[in-house]
Amino acid sequence: MTGGAAPEAGEHGTGLPALVATVRHRLAAEGGPVTGARVSAALRESGRVLGSAALAELDGVVRAEILGAGPLQALLDDPHVTDVLVNGPRDVWVERGGALRQVDVDLGDAARVRGLAVRLAAAAGQRLDDARPAADARLPDGTRLHAVLPPVADGCTLLSLRVLRHRAFTLDDLVRDGTVPAGADGVLRALVASRSNLLVSGATGTGKTTLLSTLLSLADPGERIVLVEEAGELAPRHPHVVRLLARRPNVEGAGGIDLGDLVRESLRMRPDRVVLGECRGAEVRDVLSALNTGHDGGCTTVHANAATDVPARLEALGALAGLPREALAAQAASAIHAVLHLRRDRGRRRLTEIATVGRDPARGTLVVRTALATAPDGRVVVGPGWAELAARLGVETTRTPPAVGAAPA
Repeated sequence: MTGGAAPEAGEHGTGLPALVATVRHRLAAEGGPVTGARVSAALRESGRVLGSAALAELDGVVRAEILGAGPLQALLDDPHVTDVLVNGPRDVWVERGGALRQVDVDLGDAARVRGLAVRLAAAAGQRLDDARPAADARLPDGTRLHAVLPPVADGCTLLSLRVLRHRAFTLDDLVRDGTVPAGADGVLRALVASRSNLLVSGATGTGKTTLLSTLLSLADPGERIVLVEEAGELAPRHPHVVRLLARRPNVEGAGGIDLGDLVRESLRMRPDRVVLGECRGAEVRDVLSALNTGHDGGCTTVHANAATDVPARLEALGALAGLPREALAAQAASAIHAVLHLRRDRGRRRLTEIATVGRDPARGTLVVRTALATAPDGRVVVGPGWAELAARLGVETTRTPPAVGAAPA
């Protein structure tokens, strides 16, 4: 016989789980790491698929079931999709172009959704079961996974998948699409050239990682950049970048390496720039210490609703590290030269503020002062912190922001 699939395979219907189970059994019997090539070979050798056409059709489906996200894999592979959200077997949503839309995907039943979540968590080295009903992990391809099992999740397992896109933009790209207002790009170039320490702030999904990758691409090619991340999200176009990745503890609670450990390790690696991909815990102590010990040009990101909320956010992180409020303010005011704040309005990501960081001499608290802000009509306007920022960049305060790019750093 030639052409078509064996009856067990059907048309990717009830026979698919049995076919996947057969392939999994063969892979387990052989042992060794599971790769795409081995999955394809096991599928060919299963004897349950007849004909090259049926084999080619099922190969991607079976790979997705064993190595990927099953029926969700096609959505994750869509270059326009940033998030995939599962609320139930037939209640799947994706974000495209900044808007959520429900899609026609059938995941079977609640048991299969749970099985998919458990398998994805295991692929990320995380435990997900009744004893530990929630998992937050990174898949091998960098996709961010969050899963919650019933009864914590009401009704059905909830899955949230955020897609990692390894695409580097130029600063001109960000100006063209409106992320960076015309006039602010010169200031950003000057900040990088002057080796200023930068804090990029914003809510989830505002483009912090994208902007930071773009700015790091502007660094001198002769510099060595050491990235410290939970997952490899930053993608600067730069010839000398090395990356350290945090590792979660295993199911026995051993073997974990946190971001603070890696920041300290990075200082022994002859860095020109130390970059912490995201600061959201006690590692704030280590990154501020690093930026206060002669390591200029460093960067990190934090979640914050506004640039004026950055002091409160840093104080909260400092409390996790055991840093008193006054000590945190002294460290941050010395370490951070500029805050770059991004917002997301109606699906558009925009740099809305460039601010300076200092201390209130009377209260000893951290203060963020707006240097440049984006007006509703898109113009860049000067704020009270512009004199301080201009002094750092070596330009006259009377010069308009667009002229900064032409000034010597």
